[in-house]
Amino acid sequence: MDPSRDNPLIRFTTFWWGIGTFLIFAVLLAVIWLFVRPEPTSLEDAAAQPRYATKAKIDAAQAANLSPESIEAAAATVAKQLADSKPIAVSIPAQVVPGSDTAKKLAAAPAVDTKAVDAATAGSDAPIDPAVMASGKASYLVCSACHGQNGEGGPIAPPLADSEWVTGPVSNLIRIQLRGLKGPIKVAGKDYNFAVGMAALSYQNDEQIAGVLTYVRNSFGNKASAVTAAQVAALRSEVGKPQLLAEELIKP
Repeated sequence: MDPSRDNPLIRFTTFWWGIGTFLIFAVLLAVIWLFVRPEPTSLEDAAAQPRYATKAKIDAAQAANLSPESIEAAAATVAKQLADSKPIAVSIPAQVVPGSDTAKKLAAAPAVDTKAVDAATAGSDAPIDPAVMASGKASYLVCSACHGQNGEGGPIAPPLADSEWVTGPVSNLIRIQLRGLKGPIKVAGKDYNFAVGMAALSYQNDEQIAGVLTYVRNSFGNKASAVTAAQVAALRSEVGKPQLLAEELIKP
């Protein structure tokens, strides 16, 4: 037997060398785990994944259909329109707290008579003022974020191109603009049902709403009559009511 093996100093040194080697190995494993460990997944992260996926689709669609140059070109026009916009005095506030007495009163109010508004619609062959189309095109930049630059629709909104709702009764479009829309709807034979639905855009004045609706009704393959500011003004009492359902609209 090698007498050196019974040397306490050698045994002590060997023991600590072993401990040191183990600690170094453990530290290396910890460093590797720190850099390659998966991201923690919580319930909040899991719930956010669909939102991230939807945002990625929207960003991709906007990048493909809305170039930075077109945004920059339209920004000045839109900014001027927003700066020139003036609030319109209405008897019903545009912002209504859900569940409040005002909200309940508006929800229980009888439906407006849209016959006079639709009867005032001119024929589809009537000439359309180019200035109205230009104004509507500039305002449509806001709408294109959801409906697509060419009215093709997107992850959160149905298409406007070749839509029977767009070329149908004028009152439908005006009421949707003033109240928003939620729930299922069929467009060109396809069913759509988005979780949030369309928000009301009643902050625009009558001329702006008439312009953008006229533009939509005569773009993307659509051909229909112009919408007038007088028709929008006739339906201003719709402001503040709950979002519309498809069954509340006139079938095109």
